[in-house]
Amino acid sequence: MSVTNSIVRDNTSDKTRSVARLVRGIPATDGAGVKLNRVLGTQALPAVDPFLMMDEFRSDDPSAYIAGFPDHPHRGFETITYMLAGRMRHKDSKGNEGLLGPGDVQWMTTARGLVHSEMPEQEDGLMQGFQLWLNLPAKEKMLDPKYQDIPAATIPEITYDDAHLKVIAGEYRHLKGPIASPTTQPFIVDVTLKADGDIGLPVPTGHDGFVYVFDGAVEIDHTVVTKGQAAVLTAGQSLVLTAGSDGARALVVTGVPLKEPIARHGPFVMNTPQEIHQAFADYQSGKF
Repeated sequence: MSVTNSIVRDNTSDKTRSVARLVRGIPATDGAGVKLNRVLGTQALPAVDPFLMMDEFRSDDPSAYIAGFPDHPHRGFETITYMLAGRMRHKDSKGNEGLLGPGDVQWMTTARGLVHSEMPEQEDGLMQGFQLWLNLPAKEKMLDPKYQDIPAATIPEITYDDAHLKVIAGEYRHLKGPIASPTTQPFIVDVTLKADGDIGLPVPTGHDGFVYVFDGAVEIDHTVVTKGQAAVLTAGQSLVLTAGSDGARALVVTGVPLKEPIARHGPFVMNTPQEIHQAFADYQSGKF
């Protein structure tokens, strides 16, 4: 859908969000040696409740991604994988399987436990995308796992004169994203801005969140956020993004904070150390 007159400033008469802090992603490796930029889940930024981790992967060097992520367990949270370029095959111990291509999303609720793998289906070329970990409330951590592949063509989009939005989770104007986790109510939008373009987004008052810039630079209430930086947002009801002279692309990520204790070890996220010990015992005894 295309709309003219790009500057859409919903709720900008209310309090506009600004930047509470800026954090730059750090190089990391995971899986069988896949090179990543870890944006969230570091010492500098351990979490932005309800989000636990976000990794950006972007490389055209096969040695940086070809080994992939062989079988590994998860319990207690949801993963959202968003591919921008390349092909990645997902499988899990419940028999689910899917191939992600450019623009596709995979949403997995690990809940009480899954063994999962993510392996590249390419030997060269660019591999680019994100994986986001979204916490589950205590009452939902031991429910049945779920798995959903979301093709790029089903993700709603809207185009203005100088902005383009893909709504991955939550609602923007009349568009409803395919991911809808009822307790945390994530709002995830991929925003592309032309040079000097801007966009105003309504953001639910009770949400915490951040903006991650992965191309160009944006300004948020007089603070410039450059490529590779995450801007943790203050409270408010609206967010205005303004691109620099080279344009920009960013993920806006917000959700309802759970405000629950977090016990975390490797691939398990629970509420107490005892629950972490039980997760290891269950995995080792084959209960996943």
